[in-house]
Amino acid sequence: MSRVPLTWVEIDRAALLHNCAQFRELIGPEKTLLAVVKANAYGHGLVEVSRVLAGQPGTWLGVHSLEEASVLREAGLRVPVLILGYVPLDGLGEAVRLGARLTVSDERTVARLADVCRRMKKKAFLHLKVETGTHRQGIRPEDAPRLARRILARRELVLEGLSSHFANIEDTTDPSYPRKQLELYTATLAALERRGVRVPAAHMSCTASAILFPETHHALVRVGIGLYGLWPSKETFLSCRLQKRRPIELRPVLSWRCRVSQVKRAPRGAAIGYGGTYRTTRPSKLAVLPVGYSDGYGRALSNASFVLIRGRRAPVRGRVAMNFTVADVTDIPGVRLEDRATLIGRDGEDACSAEHLASLTGTIAYEVLSRISPVLPRVLV
Repeated sequence: MSRVPLTWVEIDRAALLHNCAQFRELIGPEKTLLAVVKANAYGHGLVEVSRVLAGQPGTWLGVHSLEEASVLREAGLRVPVLILGYVPLDGLGEAVRLGARLTVSDERTVARLADVCRRMKKKAFLHLKVETGTHRQGIRPEDAPRLARRILARRELVLEGLSSHFANIEDTTDPSYPRKQLELYTATLAALERRGVRVPAAHMSCTASAILFPETHHALVRVGIGLYGLWPSKETFLSCRLQKRRPIELRPVLSWRCRVSQVKRAPRGAAIGYGGTYRTTRPSKLAVLPVGYSDGYGRALSNASFVLIRGRRAPVRGRVAMNFTVADVTDIPGVRLEDRATLIGRDGEDACSAEHLASLTGTIAYEVLSRISPVLPRVLV
């Protein structure tokens, strides 16, 4: 893109590769790293991030949906892709055509897949998901051997993996619940092996467990938020310290920037934005930014956050609108039309992080990042 966009997201390629290398060092070279790129790569750009990670040895890509898998194949990426979410019955043929691995947890999907593969003369590689305590997606542990046998009875199907998901590993420093989940998962894996069912790609991990519990480093290790340079939570970092582990060095990958679309003066007592929720207390200089809640810059940031312009903090004044946000630049000399403003990221010696925006809005950094509009261009830097 030769023209500088009005609003854009920068993806630091070196930081992404650095984080990937940190986890590779943590899990060892013999393991397969499943880089989770669902939700538009946590807002970072599905294709842009996947192209960088696909070049790393021993790396698979994990997506949520058939649609995401299709986007990756259309972009020319041929690395193994595992669909972590549900694929509708009428989409199974497309998934097989794309060569995507599938997560399954019900007999109807398995039966339909066998029929589809037989007609297409293709094999499907399946990852059986077992429920260990999230009570979301997954089959009961006691039912896993039966469904595994049904898969093995179909020559068109390959039982490649057994997966599960932690429910309470990031929000606490108490490891008791995740350890119970891990014990249940391990017991299910052992029950399959006693029945002669070998699963080559066992995986029950996430960023937090990859850091805190080496015993979750099975043949396949799933990592999400950590690849993008963020700790899952303060509790995860604290747990790492309490275990006397050396915290891995993570570098934020994403910066969100825009160009100032107007600079204007406002008198003392001027009402700013919808509802007049802020009134100036002095003659003020304002920068209008072409970003709003439709882009993912949440309305809850109204009168609460700041942006960086010329390396200095400019407080958000008034309500964040659908397409506009106003920042006070009275104390920042020389702000001009089309100056760069940073909503997330570093500018000079200061920074505004996704974690900070999350703390202001009562949510988590995952949501802040993944809600950045996918329409905005992602630029590798």
